[in-house]
Amino acid sequence: MGTLYADIIINISHEALDRVFQYRVPFSLCDQIRVGQSVRVPFGAGNREQRGYVVRLSDRADYDPKKIKEILSIEEDSVDAESRMIQLAYWIRENYGSTMIQALKTVLPVQDKMKQKEKKTVKLLLSMEHAPAQLDEYFGKHYVAKARLLAALMDHQELTWESVIKNLKIPRTTVEGMEKDGIIRVQREQFYRNPNPKGLQIEEPLPLNEDQERLIREFKEDYALGERKTYLLHGVTGSGKTEVYLAAIEEAVRMGKQAIVLIPEIALTYQTVCRFTKRFGERVSILNSRLSKGEKYDQWLRAKNGEIDIIIGPRSALFVPFPNLGLIIIDEEHEGSYKSEQTPKYHAREVALQKAEMEDAAVILGSATPSLESYQKALDGEYRLWTLKQRAKEAVLPDVYIEDLREELKQGNRSMFSRRLYGLIEDRLQKKEQIMLFLNRRGYAGFVSCRSCGTVMQCPHCDVSLTYHRDGKLRCHYCGYEEIMPEACPECKSPFIGTFGLGTQKVEAAIKREFPEARVLRMDMDTTKRKHSHEKILKSFSDGEADILVGTQMIVKGHDFADVTLVGILAADLSLHANDFRAAERTFQLLTQAAGRAGRGEKAGEVVIQTYSPEHYCIVTAAGQDYEEFYQQEIAYRTMLCYPPVWQMLTVLLAGPDEEVCRQTAQRLGRVIKNSGIRVIGPGEASLSKVNDIYRQVLYVKEKDYQQLVRVKERLELWIDRQELPKDLHITFDFNPMSSY
Repeated sequence: MGTLYADIIINISHEALDRVFQYRVPFSLCDQIRVGQSVRVPFGAGNREQRGYVVRLSDRADYDPKKIKEILSIEEDSVDAESRMIQLAYWIRENYGSTMIQALKTVLPVQDKMKQKEKKTVKLLLSMEHAPAQLDEYFGKHYVAKARLLAALMDHQELTWESVIKNLKIPRTTVEGMEKDGIIRVQREQFYRNPNPKGLQIEEPLPLNEDQERLIREFKEDYALGERKTYLLHGVTGSGKTEVYLAAIEEAVRMGKQAIVLIPEIALTYQTVCRFTKRFGERVSILNSRLSKGEKYDQWLRAKNGEIDIIIGPRSALFVPFPNLGLIIIDEEHEGSYKSEQTPKYHAREVALQKAEMEDAAVILGSATPSLESYQKALDGEYRLWTLKQRAKEAVLPDVYIEDLREELKQGNRSMFSRRLYGLIEDRLQKKEQIMLFLNRRGYAGFVSCRSCGTVMQCPHCDVSLTYHRDGKLRCHYCGYEEIMPEACPECKSPFIGTFGLGTQKVEAAIKREFPEARVLRMDMDTTKRKHSHEKILKSFSDGEADILVGTQMIVKGHDFADVTLVGILAADLSLHANDFRAAERTFQLLTQAAGRAGRGEKAGEVVIQTYSPEHYCIVTAAGQDYEEFYQQEIAYRTMLCYPPVWQMLTVLLAGPDEEVCRQTAQRLGRVIKNSGIRVIGPGEASLSKVNDIYRQVLYVKEKDYQQLVRVKERLELWIDRQELPKDLHITFDFNPMSSY
């Protein structure tokens, strides 16, 4: 056996992740050492013994072997949270294609050390018997500030630090001097920054119905036997999936375990955290991108120290370092937001399953519209399939109407509201019931084009049209480029240039014009940029301060408003004609989820789906909430065209500023793949062929065996390492992509 070398990180902190040190592995440890293990090494000029973590093993020295120090020992029984995270990073690096540094920065996202918050209180140490004499002494020596502080403390015994410094205007040096003299004491108490909702009271759990009880009984039996399975909970909208989650977590916590709950949207955080906090109190916390660095660090610290039992958040919450993880729940598991758009392009569902296997945890995947990947695995027996076919609390599914917009136009209705939807909005406003209008678009309108010559206003840096916003500007939603809306066509000078399409702002304006008495809230990317804006809008709607909530897909995922009895889905098939093999699945999921917002309370609900494709199977099955029928039709289509989940797919994306270099390198990569005997499509221009002056080429590799694709990725990585490619040419890998390239 040749010499083995290990790359080691000495300090697990975010700023240290880019710096690894290479050590030689003693021959006696070669059979024992693994990526992720904690080791002892000599470090620095004085060879001080330090703890480090192995992040890579290699048979090749990166510099002079004579200067490489040797590992002292492997720490026995040292599989701590950091070790497991590094092992998980290694798995991500191997399965998704990235550098180890990129994978480490993914799994250790909140390691920047922050100063912990502390509450300071100034207390009087002198007895009330001796304090007056000390006060007289201060007055006699004209120590005005000391006298003012002592007098205040004689009245109140203790004061907050803020009131002493800001209100009494006492200099810090004065406080320090009095503390040194034994007159006062500054008491310091460290506390965590807590982003959770305040003032919520613990509530008793809701009684489970027979179906929910059956599932939880099965979970408890498996858990007690030490069986950590993956369960797919397929429940219709409003069937009480959250109550099943809560009961399962309760069992895991009872056995001394912790739980991670993933949600697809930050918009869901407030409502979810409220429900969980009412059940589990302060042992619940959240982690998402809207938190400050200090808040993120404190939640990470609380989890690591075992001071919380449950963490709730989007994809990144999966990497919280719980010491004794027992359960991972992924709500709305079908959502595309669980797939990372940055390298490494991992899917949270797959990483959760790997993490659960490493940490002996169970996994529950929940959805009213499961991904085809998960449902197929459940049918094949890889996951345990749980079903909830009835709504909880005797609520019934809403009545759904499909309105053909082609017929509306024939009848002379040029409004964005069908006649049925218009009438139902009027009816609900009279009854003082609430309405949700869903639109899967952003901006005031769609593209801007000339009606005379057909010119579409394009971004000069990207292969996309510009979008019109109500401030009179055209913006690119990819690179941020903007320009003023022209008064005439830049090509033919025609004045007939205008906006096409539909946006949330345009819908809001139409509602205010048609129903001036209606109170309207809008929820989209533009209205939720600020911290806590999601919570404010949702709380306002929940408290009945608005009649109509207009929004993009963030309003249709998991929200529960008892007074919503009407949901209108405008332009339902906008997503159906996307250049993406998942378009029908996405449309079905969106429509089913949107329809599920109606009639969740005691009042019956109605849903209006407005579409130009009323006969399409994804719209018909969504209206009937018939997932099984949709699955059968969609899986037949995927089988015929060799798409996931029947076949596996690897996308290789090349991006660089030199179009010719990008094209030629893509062709060479294509030949490497073809020489392996694997099916490859391309290379060719990506559907978005240029973004911010960066050209993009793409190859698609298809194979039934996923591991075969992993081996293709490894072969391509080796080929890339041996070439002298330009540094500004970036090559990324994406397995079973969630969006088109």
